[in-house]
Amino acid sequence: MRHFLPLLLAAVLVAGCGDDSASETSTTADTASVSVYFLRDGKVWPVRRQVESADLPSAANQALLDGPTQAERDIGLTTEVPDDMSAPLSDAARAQIVYTATQFSSGDSAEINGIDYTRADFEEQTPLILVESPLPFEQVSSPLRVTGTANTFEANFQYELVDSEGNVVDKNFVTATSGTGTRGTFDFTTGDFSDVAKLVVFENSAEDGSRVNEVEIPLSVAS
Repeated sequence: MRHFLPLLLAAVLVAGCGDDSASETSTTADTASVSVYFLRDGKVWPVRRQVESADLPSAANQALLDGPTQAERDIGLTTEVPDDMSAPLSDAARAQIVYTATQFSSGDSAEINGIDYTRADFEEQTPLILVESPLPFEQVSSPLRVTGTANTFEANFQYELVDSEGNVVDKNFVTATSGTGTRGTFDFTTGDFSDVAKLVVFENSAEDGSRVNEVEIPLSVAS
């Protein structure tokens, strides 16, 4: 089944395969939590939006068109999805659209102007470590489950949890299902904590051990 996702302007048509039951979104009777993909240093990076649940793809698409909030811009998020959808789309903009559209089913594609794309078509626009949960500014509880995808050297990377005073309260080594040119998935659970201000993911350089591909995700503890 093709799932229709209008981009609100007729110049671009996006469609995803599968049905909404495959989505990982959190839904209540009236609202749902969906991911919207903006850019960080030119790479896709998701944030959470609470939207009306009557038509999740259209609502997620509208949130994409609305762009990042000021708080999100303050941590470096941008967008290349234009207000005028008749304008040519950059690869980064296509990546944003496809990532946002394809969250609503597993292993699907999205169509833009008659061409089918998958997330794999945008490896250059995907960070080597992409955390898809938790997302920036979310309230979290202990312990923290972290999921996403990675394409790091030998599939390895590290994480740290940092509290509001700058102390590292948990850290560990993570191995994704694949790496070194092939994107894999990861799913791990941190140790317990009482205070957290951010999750940091990074690789250690094979050349000198310095941190590379580092990303900080601001968080807070749910009350």
